[in-house]
Amino acid sequence: MLTPANLAPQVLHWSFIVPQSTELMIGAVAAQLKAKGVKTVGYIGFSDTWGDLVYKALESHAAASGYAIVTNERYARADTSVTGQVLRIISVNPDAVVIGGSGTGGALPHVALVERGYKKPIYHNHGTVNQEFIKVGGKAVAGAVAVTGPLIVPEELPDSFATRAVSLEFTKRYESTFGAGSRNAFAGYAYDGVLLLNAAAPEALKKAKPGTSEFREAIRAALENVRNVVGTHGVYNMNPTNHNGLDERARVLVWVDGGSWRLMK
Repeated sequence: MLTPANLAPQVLHWSFIVPQSTELMIGAVAAQLKAKGVKTVGYIGFSDTWGDLVYKALESHAAASGYAIVTNERYARADTSVTGQVLRIISVNPDAVVIGGSGTGGALPHVALVERGYKKPIYHNHGTVNQEFIKVGGKAVAGAVAVTGPLIVPEELPDSFATRAVSLEFTKRYESTFGAGSRNAFAGYAYDGVLLLNAAAPEALKKAKPGTSEFREAIRAALENVRNVVGTHGVYNMNPTNHNGLDERARVLVWVDGGSWRLMK
């Protein structure tokens, strides 16, 4: 699967989720909120499953990180105005705002907050990190902070970072085909999915022949037990109760600086 999802056990048995979970990613935002001493957080997100996932992830870290969520505003992906929602957020004056949108849709509330004088930190999730967000938001989104996979900024990672070499090689190959700056999280997820299959297939072939039910079970079991598969986004270590297998090495904080996403240091 190339998008995060919460699945029932019987479905998860045959499903392997390549992207980072929202809980893992928002955990990095929560840690930043704690480090900055944020006590109140305003939330505005899509009025759909993605908005719910980001909100629940933010909520799951609230107690440990010492903040309270004081708004839960929503907007539709096709909306062109969030004036009412933003005015309600500003009325309670939270220490920071977290936006649960994605892509260019994440820029709408950010721009509205800035236009109405909100000067405190604004944070985004990993669904927002692409160049189109910056193009749409313009100067208003300068300084925006978001969590993302290390694939987005491999050149700025330290040499010791676990995924740096794989991310750099993928970025070089991808952008030589599709153009400078074309790197994106979903291309990396697809690539990591292939790396996982490449790691699992040799083990499955030891037990059964392709095209048989035995092989399908063998490759499922092999995927379930992959160890230290280094991808563009993180290092995968799966087990029967964890069909994602990523840890904190699969996330970094970035910010909009000079019209680009840059690694926060």
